[in-house]
Amino acid sequence: MSNRTPLIGITTSFKEGKQILDTRYADSVEAAGGLPVILPVTSSAPIAEQLTALLDGLVITGGPAITTGLIGNLPDDISETDPRRSESDRLYLRAHRARNAPLLGICYGMQLINAEAGGTIHADVEKADTSLVHSNDRGGQHHPIFVEPGTWLESILGSDERSVNTHHIQALGRVGASLRVAARAPDGVIEAIENQDGSVIGVQFHPERQIEDLLPVFEHLVARARERRTLSAG
Repeated sequence: MSNRTPLIGITTSFKEGKQILDTRYADSVEAAGGLPVILPVTSSAPIAEQLTALLDGLVITGGPAITTGLIGNLPDDISETDPRRSESDRLYLRAHRARNAPLLGICYGMQLINAEAGGTIHADVEKADTSLVHSNDRGGQHHPIFVEPGTWLESILGSDERSVNTHHIQALGRVGASLRVAARAPDGVIEAIENQDGSVIGVQFHPERQIEDLLPVFEHLVARARERRTLSAG
């Protein structure tokens, strides 16, 4: 069983009773050598636990607004995440991390990881003393990120300046427990976080939308998932 392709769970958006997933998430997992598994929205902790027990890694995808640990009020151009999705994502996140399994959070997913770790979230990044426009919908463009030296992200993307897409209205304030900053934008906005052993990576940008440059983010997740399964089988 140790040679089996790593199973990577992917959460989905949820709107008006429908689950929605940008196919680029699954495509990126597949390109990185993983087997994408689309997870159902659930309100059952036992179901989340049983499903995550089958997985080797997890991707929490982008979404609307985080409201836990919020600094300020939500602006008019972002809505609160449907409570069913919020509950489901938290159940998967908690069950997955209870197993110390590898995790990738993208945009909303990174913010959720931070909020669950006791961190804070700026409701509107442009009210957080920033100089860049970080939302594509507000006219934001690609911008560089600066990766912190000695981080897991540096081993993934290298130390050179990288240009990334920008699609977020919210941004991290205080980083949660057991997490550290892995990259920032030129104006200081946190663009990536990670934990000490590299099993948790969170990015504010969308690597699935820039896969020609950012596939290594998914490759790291799949490699760690494969390593964990091999150790468990041994």
